[in-house]
Amino acid sequence: METLNRIITSGKRKRAVARAITTAGNGKITINGKPYETLQFFDRLKIEEPIRIAKGILGELKFNIVATARGGGEKGQIEAARVAISRAIIAFTGNKDVEKAFLDYDRNLLVADVRRKEAYKPGDSKARRKRQTSYR
Repeated sequence: METLNRIITSGKRKRAVARAITTAGNGKITINGKPYETLQFFDRLKIEEPIRIAKGILGELKFNIVATARGGGEKGQIEAARVAISRAIIAFTGNKDVEKAFLDYDRNLLVADVRRKEAYKPGDSKARRKRQTSYR
């Protein structure tokens, strides 16, 4: 029986959490059960960034990545999947040149963006907006 060599990585963005499972294969990458090529144009470009950088250094990709994202919004899930895919490429290849290229291109490919929505304050309608006063 063949041993199953797979690596599981995760990425986060706001409330979205993505998990990427990497196995040996022929370079197929799917997000939530769909090939990434079927995503909207700008979403596809976001996902392609780590893939293109890795292809430039490694040449042909010899692994498949299946990413699933839960929670948050559509764009948050794309960003979370992008982080998970980047981490998966590095974990599967173990190539320090790819890691350096990712960090040089955009640090957020590997490090999750920790910014969150600011909480509403009591008695106000928004996080920063204050109630108007008139002094008459």
